Amino acid sequence: MYDYHAHTNYSDGAFLRWMVEAAADAGLDGIGFADHCNVSPESTARRYKRAFGFNLDLTYERRREAIEAVREDVDVDVFDAVEMDYDPAHEAAIAEFLDDAGFDYAVGSVHELDGANVHTRSHFADKPESERRELVDRYFEKLVALVESELFAIAAHPDLIERNPHLRGFATEDHYAAVADAFRNSRTVPEINAGRLLDDYGEFHPSPAFLDRLVDAGIEVTVGTDSHDPDAIAPRVREIEAELDRRGMEAVRLDQVVERA
Repeated sequence: MYDYHAHTNYSDGAFLRWMVEAAADAGLDGIGFADHCNVSPESTARRYKRAFGFNLDLTYERRREAIEAVREDVDVDVFDAVEMDYDPAHEAAIAEFLDDAGFDYAVGSVHELDGANVHTRSHFADKPESERRELVDRYFEKLVALVESELFAIAAHPDLIERNPHLRGFATEDHYAAVADAFRNSRTVPEINAGRLLDDYGEFHPSPAFLDRLVDAGIEVTVGTDSHDPDAIAPRVREIEAELDRRGMEAVRLDQVVERA
């Protein structure tokens, strides 16, 4: 069992060593640290990075040294990865950074809509329903572009908008079909993400209906607990294992994903 999407203190998670030790205690064979990174040239992105400390584009070499050091002390594979914010307008900058950085693999995420992070409830709360539906359309357009770009081995939490109650429930079968078609024709794979399974949202990403569509289309998935805290790893791993068992699925391994990407 491998978890390919977790975070450390190099973005918004706990100390790297604590996360590795928790992964070993949870019985994982490997854990991949995909800390947040944004290389957008826009001033709003730069302000966001300064405010939240998402500076992996400046610190990844230091984190790589820490990963190499901890690998010597644990009996679990530790992967040097990245979770990149994706926007179609910034593909060239993302590609250049990934080529230079040489991570084990890259995870791509659509986090921004209408100039705001999709988690920012206040930004979307007072918008009319018609506008929120249009924004959800835009989210899935960006997600399809992410998959088609093939910049990433993994597409993270492919219906992230469901975490926001003001954007929840607007995804349609047409959205799911468009994303499934994109994955079918791409080397990028989606993940089963447990980042909000055990709290207020209470579902995996993708949601059951979306995952049904992907499974029906023969799309393989990988696993990401999206853990930011050591105590979150084990319970999320157990829930993902149970979901895979219920569906009779096996998660695709990193070597298979990277070989195609």
